[in-house]
Amino acid sequence: MKKIAVIGAGSWGTALAVMLEQDGHDVTMWARNEKAVEDMRRTRQNKQYLPGVMLGENIDITCDAEKAIQSKEIIISAVPSRAVRETMTKFKDLFQKDVIIVNVAKGLEQDSLLRLSEVIKQCVPHCHPCVLSGPSHAEEVGRCIPTACVIATEENDIAKMIQKEFMNPNFRLYTNNDVIGVEVGAALKNIIALAAGMSDGLGFGDNTKAALMTRGMTEMSRLGIAMGGKAETFAGLSGIGDLIVTCTSMHSRNRRAGILLGKGKSLDETLAEVKMVVEGINTVQAACELAKKYHVSMPITEEINQVLFYHKNVREAVLQLMTRDGKAE
Repeated sequence: MKKIAVIGAGSWGTALAVMLEQDGHDVTMWARNEKAVEDMRRTRQNKQYLPGVMLGENIDITCDAEKAIQSKEIIISAVPSRAVRETMTKFKDLFQKDVIIVNVAKGLEQDSLLRLSEVIKQCVPHCHPCVLSGPSHAEEVGRCIPTACVIATEENDIAKMIQKEFMNPNFRLYTNNDVIGVEVGAALKNIIALAAGMSDGLGFGDNTKAALMTRGMTEMSRLGIAMGGKAETFAGLSGIGDLIVTCTSMHSRNRRAGILLGKGKSLDETLAEVKMVVEGINTVQAACELAKKYHVSMPITEEINQVLFYHKNVREAVLQLMTRDGKAE
């Protein structure tokens, strides 16, 4: 049994807290909203983010950071990508020496262009950062639907320990030492899911979505390899696996946001309707900057950026992609 804190009470943090408590671990979940904490304690559900999934009686839910974090061996960082630096800076003095921090957010830091494990290590130098990624909707993990993910860290002994402690008959975990590839794949697939959703919103068919997913994977791997990732990582769970599930499921908030944008909704209207963090929107500008930095061509990502932040019409973006100069695959 491990002492584990889950920082962040969104859908994914809640699902992992439920799973790990069922596995027999000592789990504390931290949320910043006192009313939300009171509601979860009273109803034993996170009705806002994961309704219908019951929180085990042994999960301690608190907004007291010191109570949540001190003496914990493993910290799961389940806050949105844009909140990682703020949260780690706020809590860094509470983490014990050599604490393991498992990040489950999927994105890039906007201003610095850093991967999230780099942000965590920068804020908490005495920690061991890991990344948990893969095709894993919280709605399914919370209901014990069989799922396979990846735990990525350069420290093999820590990877094997997390694998052992987190695995159960419904949650299979593979180890991977390619942290760059895993994080880049996790971040960029959300952008391609926005594109897939826009295609659905426009009423296009399977041909279109297959093309977007395939060429999107090319963009993901192209940038990831340029940054130092391994090609084979993008053929695995954190690459093609996560891309498939995010582009095809209505559990995917990125796809849902894309559908609304494809139907003509504004960005503000879309975010108001989805009511949850859409990481692809938070990531696309950083991805475009990284593409420039590494001299990598990412036409789908560039067009999504134009639609989101420069008011480009979605149909015009599709036409731009379809009428580019002919190339070899």
